[in-house]
Order: sequence, then structure tokens, then C-alpha cells
Amino acid sequence: MYSQEEQRSLFDLSKAYLNGGGALQQESADEQINKLRRLIEYHEYRYYILNSPVVSDPEYDRLYKMLEKLEAEHPELITPESPTQRVSSDLSSDFPSVEHLTPMLSLANSYNEEDLFEFDAQVKRYLNIPEEEDIEYAVEPKFDGGSIAVVYENGRLLRAATRGNGTVGEEITNNARAIRSIPLRADFAGLGIYKAELRGEVLIRKDIFKKINDQREEEGLSLFANARNTATGGLRMKDPQEVAKRGLEAFIYTLGYAVDETGNDVLSRFSTHQESLGRLNQLGFKVPIEGVERTVCKNIKAAVGFCHDWQEKRDGYPYEIDGMVVKVNSRELQERAGSTSHHPRWAIAFKFKAKQATSRLLRVEYQVGKIGSITPVAKIEPVQLAGVTVSSVSLHNEDFITSKDLHIGDTVLVERAGDVIPYIVKAMEELRNGSEQPIEFPKHCPINDTDEPVELVRIEGEAAWRCPVCVCGAQNLQKIIFHVSKNAMDIEGLGKSIVERFYELGWLRTIADVYRLDYDKIAELEGFGEKSADNLKESVEKARQNPIHRLLHSLSIHHLGQKVSKIIAAEINHVLDLRDWDLEKFTHIKDVGPVVAENVIAFFSNEHNIKLLEEMEALGVNMKQTEDDLPKSASGEGPFVGKTILFTGSLQTLSRKEAQAKAEAAGAKIISAVSGNLDILVVGEKPGSKLKKAQALGTVEVMTEEEFLERVG
Repeated sequence: MYSQEEQRSLFDLSKAYLNGGGALQQESADEQINKLRRLIEYHEYRYYILNSPVVSDPEYDRLYKMLEKLEAEHPELITPESPTQRVSSDLSSDFPSVEHLTPMLSLANSYNEEDLFEFDAQVKRYLNIPEEEDIEYAVEPKFDGGSIAVVYENGRLLRAATRGNGTVGEEITNNARAIRSIPLRADFAGLGIYKAELRGEVLIRKDIFKKINDQREEEGLSLFANARNTATGGLRMKDPQEVAKRGLEAFIYTLGYAVDETGNDVLSRFSTHQESLGRLNQLGFKVPIEGVERTVCKNIKAAVGFCHDWQEKRDGYPYEIDGMVVKVNSRELQERAGSTSHHPRWAIAFKFKAKQATSRLLRVEYQVGKIGSITPVAKIEPVQLAGVTVSSVSLHNEDFITSKDLHIGDTVLVERAGDVIPYIVKAMEELRNGSEQPIEFPKHCPINDTDEPVELVRIEGEAAWRCPVCVCGAQNLQKIIFHVSKNAMDIEGLGKSIVERFYELGWLRTIADVYRLDYDKIAELEGFGEKSADNLKESVEKARQNPIHRLLHSLSIHHLGQKVSKIIAAEINHVLDLRDWDLEKFTHIKDVGPVVAENVIAFFSNEHNIKLLEEMEALGVNMKQTEDDLPKSASGEGPFVGKTILFTGSLQTLSRKEAQAKAEAAGAKIISAVSGNLDILVVGEKPGSKLKKAQALGTVEVMTEEEFLERVG
């Protein structure tokens, strides 16, 4: 589904957003929203399809919340395809698809007790309950395995399915029958239930997982990464007998659907969530042990305390858990609180802190970036953190090393921040024996392997030391990698590993070399062939015609992001026109600051860079302004000239983007919220609060989608 190069690009973009966004946040809301949607779809694919996430749950949640925030600020940009408008997916073609009887929603997440108290306040607002009154909460472990939905009809196991996209999952009935903790028969009739759907989590006990890996090691097989992946992988095995060998167990955590023989809902017969779990336990289902693993708390304060208690004893628990789930215990209150399209409003997951461990700092190595930034990397004794072996940890910059007072030979406390990114918390000074050596940041470029030492420089106000003049080519390699990336010239098939391979072969030394590759030689390389070489040639030919804003961004000019590249591209006829620009000309342009202006001036004052661009132009790379470099402005004529317009609810005939395009073509300006500046509100299905606000203003013209289409012709 995703090429290796595309995955690398998406991973890098994810880290850019998670590390603060920087230049990315200068892009338009539409660009950011589209990128975030793509990132979230990719991470859902990694998590639910491949069972191999590359970001932690907290990091995924941060990206998701970035998208939610942007869409809340720009509701006109929301589309039915957005990840916020549906539940995550794990569908594949290996098993037949089946529809769940009711949707399996995700959970909202929290990472501290303040989030839990805010959740309690939100629930009370939804239910119109006074702040001083208590709500009873059921709290239970958040198991880290594979979610399933199990259906029983007339007391017999009818079907089992993976969570899938929350509405449709993969049928795994035969594999579920091999899990001994899932009863083949259950006396639901005694509860007045004819058909029921239960939700649960399939797990492997920690000691069983260790035995499986020990056995695989003896047989010379690769080891499984963690218990979660082993459990979810077991659910999709073709042979149920092999499933049985994995020792899978299923914990049931809720009764999601229950009807009698006439089809009437009978869930209301259980007044609380805890009561329904107790009844399921009596029927022979494995559920968290009452009073030990799960409990009922009289208020949110008690629930917070129970969560903290379990965080402390997490490591001693025989199953992998990554948090606790806090649920409103009363089913009647659950019904009243309702759900969003993504999660129930009456439940939240409390995620545990990142796991920590100690290790020894063996040495420091250095890496160079495309603009010469030198990044120190700590090499530590390998240590297991949250199921992953960590041996390298970024030290970021000299200031980080100084602030932590790190020494070679130190015993250091390491954690996986967000359960993914390794991070050195501190040095254990009390364990020093006198043999430790201070880390001395290099004065000259540590990457340079020539006989010409280059002194590092540090710009005032910045933390990074940089190699200002690269004589060894290491920076050029990073510049080429960025130049061909998706966010720059977008040359498909020329990802990081391919660039590195071509660089080692001597085929690439500058970005200009990208446009004189020998495709006959490439076709002869192992792993390529004529078709791959032809595809690469086609991608490079396409890149030659890119608009100049992509080219400007691809040049690795410090601080010059995509947004400012577009702004500058709209002001010039030819890229080399920038040779004649001074600081005043740049700063007269809105959104172009003096720092980026000075960096662009410095780049175009360098004769080497000018020769490189002239060389690229001779190789057919476009240097002239195109229509794609010009900003799109609203039409000056049409039925909505001078009017502001906003769309709300689900449109049936058009997508939100199509509707906005038609409105702009008719002269309207799109705005993002109901205010005194709004002239027209176009209402689709389920318009929500925007319609009420517009009606309350009394000055907004409200029209249906049909009326809008008729008006624009």
C-alpha cells in the first residue's frame, strides 16, 4: 500500500509535526489538514494492518488532536473522508469482512490526572449534572492486545471478528474457537438474551510469550518483537491449530449488544457496566477480577487513585497493559452521554507513563544534516524499553549535554518518551566512580574525512553547531535526500536508501546529478531492472517541470519552508531573479521575515549556488514561474460576489471541497466560523450548533444545499 520511500517520507513528516511543526505550521490550513490526514491514515495502517506502529499512542493522539483542532477552526475543510469522521481501520483481504452489530468505537486518551478531572467535568456538562455531585466510575485495565467482537446466538458461538474499521471487521471465527477462554456455548437464555455481541481483547501472558521466543531462538527463528504483535498476528493465522499453540487468551470488557428473540434491546436489564461484567463472568467468560483488577469508584478522585495504583504495579501484572479505562458505571447515564463518531463520551483511557531503565553511556557519535547541523548521538549499552531494544539516543545539541552534565561512562536513566522516542532523563551522578570522562563537543566538523579541517560555527540564538563549508560531501548527500523527497521535488522511486546507494556508486554528488542519471546503468543494478529504471526516469522527467516554489523549497535554504517558498515564487518570473533582491524587497512581502530573507540572500549571493542552478536549468529543470506558483483568488463576478459563506453538516451532492470551489467561483469568500461577518450559511444534514448560532444572529441567510446549487447554476 505504501512504498518504502513514501513510508520514510511520512515518518519524517510525522516527526516534523511532533517536534513543533516549525515551517510546516506556516502552511495554509488546507495543506496542513491534508498532510495530517495522510499521516493519520498511514499510522492507522501501520497499527491496525501491520501491527507494527512507528509512533507511540501519545504521538498518534497528538497528530489526531492537531487535525481535530484545525478542522474545528476550519469546519469548511471537513470532508467525509477525514479520519476524524470515521473510526480507525484494520481491514485486509486475508479474511472475509463482516459487519458488527453495533460500532466498535475508539477511546479518548488522557495522560495525567488533570485530563481525568477534565473528563469528569465534561461528562457532567453533557448530563447537566452539578459540578459538586459525584458520578460513579468503573475502572479496569486497558489491555494491550488485539480487539475482537464475539457474537452468540441462541447460546452458541456464532461469529468472531477483528475490530476492523469499527463498523466492519475480519471474520476469525475458527481462530476464536481455538482460544480456550472463549466459551463455545453460554447460557444467555438465562439472562433473557437471544443474540449478544461481546467486546474483548486477545492477549498472551508475559511468561507464555517468553517461552514462545525461547523456543523460536532454539529453532533458529527470528524472535517476536512483543506480546501484542504476537497476539494480533495469531488472530490472523490461517491454521487454527497454530493459533491454539500460541496460548492466546481473551478478556471480555463489555457487552455491546443484546436483544431477545423478538429483537428488542435488553441491555437496559443491566443497570451498570459492572453488573453486566459480573453476569458474563458467571456465564464462563474471562473478565477482569472484581475488586482486584477492576473496581467501582464513587467519584473521579477515587478513580484517579486506582489508576495511579495500577501504574505502580503494572510491571508485576502477568499481561501487557498500557493504561486503565475509566467508564461511567451507569448504563442509563452512558446512553444519555452518547458518543462521537470516534469515541464514547462516557469513557476515557488513562495511559501510563513511558517505561524507564538504566544503561551505560559508551560513546558519542555525530551526524550531519542538510544545512550542516551537527547532532550528537549517544551509544549506550542495549536496553529493553517497552518491548524494543534501544542502543542509540539523540543528545540533540551541546546545550542538552551540558544541561544534563553527561559523561562518557555514566550510568544514565533512559526512557522511551511516548513509548517510542528514546530519551536520556539524567545521569546517575551518585554511581560515578571517577573513570567517567566529560563529553567535549568537537570544534571542527567530526564528519569530515578529508585532510581539510572545517571549524564549526554557532549562530547567535540557535542551539546547533554547524559545519559552514562542507568539503567531504556529507551535507550534499543529505541535501540530495531532501531535494527528491515528497515535500520538495517529489521524485517517486528515489528514496533515502536509493540515494545513498547511488551516492556510494559515485552517481550522485550534487542535486544537479539527479537530472543526469544513467538509466541504462540503473537498469543493470540488482533489484532494479528496465521497468524500475523507466519508472524512475518518468518521475525525474516530471520533476523537471515542477513549479518553482517546489524548487525553492528543495534547495535546503535554512528556514525557507513551503509556505514562504510559495510566497516568494509568486513574486518572481525566474528563480535567478533572486540574485538581485535585497533585504528591503523581501521584507515588503507579507509573511517573509528578516531571518529567512537574509538566508535566501546569502544563498543567492554564493556563486557556487548560482552555477548549480544554471547547471540544473541547462539539464531541463524549470526555473520560470508557472500558474501553480500564483495564488488562487476569488472570482470577481457571480451571484455571491462580496458575500462570505460557510458550509455546515453533511452535503449529499458535493464534497465540502467541491462546494467551496463552486462558491469561490461564484465570487464568495469562504470563512471558518459563524460570526457577524457571515452572510450565507449552507446547511447539509445534521448541521449542529452552527445553524442555531446563525439563526440567533438573525442576519445570516440560511439556504439548503439544493438552494445553493440552484443559485450557482
